Amino acid sequence: MATYPEIQMEVRRRFGYTPKTCWIAHVKAIHGLTRGISPNRIDPHRRKHPCPPNKRADIEEVLRYFKMI
Repeated sequence: MATYPEIQMEVRRRFGYTPKTCWIAHVKAIHGLTRGISPNRIDPHRRKHPCPPNKRADIEEVLRYFKMI
């Protein structure tokens, strides 16, 4: 399983931007790859920085590359 920095580096290499770790966590949560809500989240019902819809496909492609989804 790839680490967040590895995912960020691959997205940067392929698409030219560095995704926020919270975007990666959001996409992973959508696919059921997280253990639960972070204990330091201020509002458990809302994400402060959800993944933008136009970046989601890029992150999903990299997760497929690492065989995580």
